[in-house]
Amino acid sequence: MIINTQALQAIRPGFNASFKRGLGQATSQYTAIATVVNSTTKDNTYGWLGKMPNMREWIGERVVNGIAEHDYTIKNKDYELTVGVARNDILDENLGVYDPMFVEMGESTTKHPDIMCFGTLAKGFTSPCYDGQFFFDTDHPVINADGSMSTVSNFGGGAGRPWFLMSTNSALKPIIYQERQKPNFVALDNPMDANVFFNKEFLYSVEGRNNTGYGFWQMAYASRQPLTGANFAAAYSAMEGMTGDHGRPLGIQPNLLVVQPQDRWDAAEILKSERNSGGGTNVYRGAAEMLVSPFLV
Repeated sequence: MIINTQALQAIRPGFNASFKRGLGQATSQYTAIATVVNSTTKDNTYGWLGKMPNMREWIGERVVNGIAEHDYTIKNKDYELTVGVARNDILDENLGVYDPMFVEMGESTTKHPDIMCFGTLAKGFTSPCYDGQFFFDTDHPVINADGSMSTVSNFGGGAGRPWFLMSTNSALKPIIYQERQKPNFVALDNPMDANVFFNKEFLYSVEGRNNTGYGFWQMAYASRQPLTGANFAAAYSAMEGMTGDHGRPLGIQPNLLVVQPQDRWDAAEILKSERNSGGGTNVYRGAAEMLVSPFLV
């Protein structure tokens, strides 16, 4: 093959098609735990992640309740994945060997939000959310109905492998996936490019801008205790009893249990078995859906 601009422009759609094939055949899980927020700037500040009181009977003038402002900002970051195609392989028309690589590039691009979102979930024990506390913590500050302050926990303690109970049926899920620029396939494949001159290779890349953060901590509960029916029930009850500022009932209904692959069977025994270990009725059956994620590390 003679390498010129026309030849390279003819090759690029084939690589792009393989990339898109990989995008389409890979599966993702992140939308089960994350709300996708479209970003139009370099960062987004979620000052509205405060709490509002209940509605009140309208007697006299309106009472204006300001939303508690929090300086919680998610800054978009740049991500890329670049591969090189040897110039000699193009000269020798040995391009078939690159098809799996571009398919894998597409699959990796599809999995990127999963790695980001489940990684953010796993880091919730040491990463702050909008109130300045770690997302999973024992002392989130809350204003009581009488105006006094107290603290609330969404962490069950323990030191083992973590598991997570979530409420994902509200407008904002526990994790925020902020997307500024969708992944875009680009190429540096001009015969006169420096990478061709010095390294004898043409470069093909996917690039995007995004980041992750945390929504309402009340929508998720983490535990490092053994995954048993009793501990599951304790987490479930804790979430159901969550209130917002001024004693506002949140009406949280947990609906998703997220576990690592090692806890698959313990989770299935709690949520799917008809009988418990003692032979009685399993009262936890169907209490939540089960999500097993290999990205939760």
